[in-house]
Amino acid sequence: MTTPTTDAPVAPAPTASPAYVAAPAPPPKTVPSPSPGKGSAAGALDLWALLPLVATVLLLALPVRGAGTPDSAGAHPADLASGVAVLCCLVRLLARRVRPLPAGAVLVAALAVVGFAVATVTASDPVAALPGFVRYLQIFVLVPLAVCLTIRDARGFRLLTAALVLLALVQGFIGIRQFATGTGASYMGEEVRAVGTFGPGDIMGMATVVAYGLLAAVPYALCPPASTRRWLRPCAFAVTAGLVVALAVSFSRGSWIATALAALTVVVLTGRRTAARSLLVLGALSVVLVGGFGIGSDMVRERLSSVTDVASAPDRSVNDRYTLWEAAGSMWRERPATGVGLKGFPEFRDGHASIGLSSGSDTEGAGQEFRRQSLLSPHNMYLLVLGEQGLIGFVTVVGGWLAVLVASVRALFLARRRMAGAVDCGLVAVGLVVWQSVDFLYSDIGGPTTVLTGVVLGLGAWWALTAPAKAAGE
Repeated sequence: MTTPTTDAPVAPAPTASPAYVAAPAPPPKTVPSPSPGKGSAAGALDLWALLPLVATVLLLALPVRGAGTPDSAGAHPADLASGVAVLCCLVRLLARRVRPLPAGAVLVAALAVVGFAVATVTASDPVAALPGFVRYLQIFVLVPLAVCLTIRDARGFRLLTAALVLLALVQGFIGIRQFATGTGASYMGEEVRAVGTFGPGDIMGMATVVAYGLLAAVPYALCPPASTRRWLRPCAFAVTAGLVVALAVSFSRGSWIATALAALTVVVLTGRRTAARSLLVLGALSVVLVGGFGIGSDMVRERLSSVTDVASAPDRSVNDRYTLWEAAGSMWRERPATGVGLKGFPEFRDGHASIGLSSGSDTEGAGQEFRRQSLLSPHNMYLLVLGEQGLIGFVTVVGGWLAVLVASVRALFLARRRMAGAVDCGLVAVGLVVWQSVDFLYSDIGGPTTVLTGVVLGLGAWWALTAPAKAAGE
């Protein structure tokens, strides 16, 4: 084999025929990064859309004339804000023309509406039951859907939960001041029960608000997001400690039980090591606040002991509650399928309650003179639904609450397994839904804070439906 010399002519390389020439590759389609104006505008628009919901929460900090009394009857400003939130959400959905929810979520909401409608139509007085239909539709369908559809990402979730914490701090501060200065509602002959701006007629209002804020703060004290600033964790601890004091001086046994179980659930779900450290810190905090400083220690101890004494030596309020529970059960047994109808419990109460039921509860203090408050509900949401809506309403409504609880817990486990972001949102959602589920054993809807029930269910539904996919992209 000979090698060509340098003087030998070099033959040109053969050119391929046009049929075999590879087409030039198209330039890669790069997704342009959003410009600061466009990206920030979209994010700002999502946050602005949350303002009606934030207003729904924060407006509950305003004092209302005659709070908790017949003088305050009518729509609360927070209810009006929730209506604005629902309308804004509807306008956005119509403008985007997309199917916003999966079929399962639509089915759960539709079943609840069917249950409310059946209880309204079959009531002895459908016209009188109509306001109940509107109220149930607002709290358990429209507001949760508005929350679920308006929140776009973890930032929106955290903004709304921050509003819950701020509201709790305002009401908790007022409540602690009422306890310290003896200007609260009457309790054991002293006007020391913390009720915030809700008055003695809505004795559970402040306790509910403070419990929501406490459970929204606990996850950030235990395991804050990695992207947050260092000061968030100590601030969350301080907020939690302050709200524990406010909850203690509310003397609400049902709220104590629900908060303890919900907080324990959140602590356990953070992991074994974090749970062990957190339980030690919470135990020490309780000893210092109640035992060391003596913050309502005698009254808190008496109230705690009454939790175990309700079966052996119940007081009048507990007797009344048992009697109302039995009345609700009797209404259901009389009309097991549809119940007595929405808003029907007060009308049928005397016909189903025993003679041991008192005429009402005594309320006074916090700027209100002594008055008797009628007992118009069984103080148990599950029995109220069963008595007024029967098995049809119980299955459709309570089944929806159970679906939100189970789906939110499942989404939290999936997020932790995939190391997804915004696990803090999942802990808040699960804690709030667990609290609501337990508290419904001792209370029902009523009063200005009822609208927060819809907000809490909406937060749980958002986490259950959209996390961890959207939350991971924080």
